[in-house]
Amino acid sequence: MPISGEMLIGATALRGTDKPIRAIEAATGQPMEPAFGGGTAADVDRACSLAWAAFDTYRETAPEARAAFLEACAQAILDIGDELITRAMAESGLPRGRLEGERGRTVGQLRLFAGEVRDGSYLSARIDPALPARAPLPRPDLRLRMIPLGPVAVFGASNFPLAFSVAGGDTASALAAGCPVVVKAHSAHPGTSELVGRAIQGAVKAAGLPEGVFSMLFGSGQVVGQGLVADPRIKAVGFTGSRSGGTALMKTAAARPEPIPVYAEMSSINPVFLLPKAMASRAAAIGKGFVGSLTLGAGQFCTNPGLVLALEGPDLDTFLASATEALGGAPAQTMLTPGILSAYQTGVSHLAGNNRVRKVASGQLATAGTQGEAALFETTAAHFMDDPALAEEVFGAASLVIRCPDVETMLRLAEGLEGQLTATIQMEEGDVEMAKKLLPVLERRVGRILVNGYPTGVELSHAMVHGGPYPSTSDGRSTSVGTMAITRFLRPVCYQDMPEALLPAALRNDNPMGLWRRVDGALGQK
Repeated sequence: MPISGEMLIGATALRGTDKPIRAIEAATGQPMEPAFGGGTAADVDRACSLAWAAFDTYRETAPEARAAFLEACAQAILDIGDELITRAMAESGLPRGRLEGERGRTVGQLRLFAGEVRDGSYLSARIDPALPARAPLPRPDLRLRMIPLGPVAVFGASNFPLAFSVAGGDTASALAAGCPVVVKAHSAHPGTSELVGRAIQGAVKAAGLPEGVFSMLFGSGQVVGQGLVADPRIKAVGFTGSRSGGTALMKTAAARPEPIPVYAEMSSINPVFLLPKAMASRAAAIGKGFVGSLTLGAGQFCTNPGLVLALEGPDLDTFLASATEALGGAPAQTMLTPGILSAYQTGVSHLAGNNRVRKVASGQLATAGTQGEAALFETTAAHFMDDPALAEEVFGAASLVIRCPDVETMLRLAEGLEGQLTATIQMEEGDVEMAKKLLPVLERRVGRILVNGYPTGVELSHAMVHGGPYPSTSDGRSTSVGTMAITRFLRPVCYQDMPEALLPAALRNDNPMGLWRRVDGALGQK
């Protein structure tokens, strides 16, 4: 499939006329062909107009038809073949194995949501039958289902060119909910985005759906991004990126005459708590495993362990010695974009230049100007509490170890952390009482709590939460991974005394969809 540099607006492919962008080959820093013309305000208007025109038809597609469409998208992505992987490797610098796994995850998400659509439980169908004889007042017939919000603007992420991009979790869950999607492709991997976008565009056509179900725009400035969020036909936003980018979109969305939700995944340092008994029994092993997590993918994961809290003492010294040895064998790695590399180097320099921080270890030196070197630092609990800058995210393979004098200090530091995506507890049976004290603090601070594992790696499943309190996300009640992600793009509607002929299928008396429904409070298939 040739890459043309064109945007996809409904069934049409066209070259943007605004400032063009080019992918940068991650390994060399050199621009790649072709150029991708940026979208204009008129392009945004056209994409949103088509999405709005498609909405009422698409939202009422039969569950089987919508599920089949999602599965067709998955197959169309697989059908691109190796061209998709090789282009993504060039644009991102990520290795083949990682990208093949990410392609599998992207396809798996679409198929998982196809199953969710067929199941129908996301509709949350509820029926409270009329009670005409109830005293002192009769109860009307009340029925509830969830309906889609409307067209959704999705912003592709830099660090996952497939799984959090054009056909990533935000797109998959929005399409599953019945919402047309307009994607702003990330400028770091436009060729990868075009290949995936054309696969979805083809699946829309093959399914006989309205063309506005999917569009994809390019743009390096604010015309496309802010224009999408401000457009009155867009009813929700999915975003993965920086805190500054996410908050800018939130401000635009809140300032609209009709404010809309922005589901933004932003920044997280994902603290790791090393409890005493675990450290006494396996500090060296924990240190080695921690470095493996820290350096995975050059540390360019939103769940990267950027903070470690442990009690002062010889066991912490053992952990640091093991981590230092492991880090010394970690090669420098190509980072996603020059901008991400520059920001990482700036963050590392700030830590190294802070007189309250000591550099513990480094990875191997970079052999190319596109590579980042891993780094590990340490400081005291007192210094960490005195310097808020030490709690800022450094996006890449850098982490800060906090030496805590006692358990109470560790708990106090945990209480003072910002909202996070994850927290990890390394513990043994003898640490249970301490963990009981820590757990409620972490429940208030994070979306996922791990025990004796490492946070990099987010399972694709029904029970997964990839979200957390602000600023890890803009709305801590949501997740961007797992089937609960579909709820972000739905809202409840109640039908009171509605004639059977007007009721949606999910709420009819004969239950033609065979749903599990809550009828007069009882859950069943009636």
